Amino acid sequence: MTRHPLTWLYVPGDRPHVVAKALAAGADVVVIDLEDAVAPDRKERARAATAELLDEPQPVPVHVRVNALDGPWAAADLAALAGRPGLSGLRLPKVTGPEQVRQVAVATPVPLYALLESALGIEHAHAIATAHPALRGISLGEADLRADLGVRADAGLDWPRSRVVVAARAAGLAPPPQSVHPDIRDLDGLAASCARGRALGFLGRAAIHPRQLPVIERAYLPTPAEIEHAETITTAAAADQGAQALPDGRFIDAAVVAMARRTLSLAYGG
Repeated sequence: MTRHPLTWLYVPGDRPHVVAKALAAGADVVVIDLEDAVAPDRKERARAATAELLDEPQPVPVHVRVNALDGPWAAADLAALAGRPGLSGLRLPKVTGPEQVRQVAVATPVPLYALLESALGIEHAHAIATAHPALRGISLGEADLRADLGVRADAGLDWPRSRVVVAARAAGLAPPPQSVHPDIRDLDGLAASCARGRALGFLGRAAIHPRQLPVIERAYLPTPAEIEHAETITTAAAADQGAQALPDGRFIDAAVVAMARRTLSLAYGG
């Protein structure tokens, strides 16, 4: 069985040698960026290099973040990438409503992932999450969202973070990954932030440097103690399907069992 992706490594599309290194870095998904990481005068070069790479299947799933859908480059991005055998998904930046998702889904039959980066996108989170069957996930773009909201303290993003987690779940989508941690040397801060993200209901995280990948993976994979606890619960539930108390006094019911099964699925794949 295959584990749910936990690490999504962003890499600029105008640097093919860096993309090649990213493909071998151990990320679950590599995201080639045609948007924020690429200067305007290098957009065409990034698009052409990415299309050429994706003419062949890749060793790991490759997604491409295209340019903003209401901007001057997105149409050319989508046309260049359509039908490429190495493309596993498209990440759509700055989505504000469901119609944007539908328009791309009709024109480009590939799994889609919407990035919510504004107050309007957050307000429409559930409508976006249910816009089209091709949409497989939603997540936050926190740098743009901070700027849009004028948020300075991290706590100011707690509500949008919870909103996107709830919207994804209500739409039957996978839990969203966290947005990037921008300081690639602050690994302790990254680990602490991942722990908080996991507590909020996120699953995995976007990264901007390979050194962040093992920190994210450790933070999101269940610990041995969590696995042991989950196995105890599922074993007890298999013997008696009703609500019950374990020998150590812990009470379990259907909701507790569901959480335990989710932990084991993440630990062992599935």
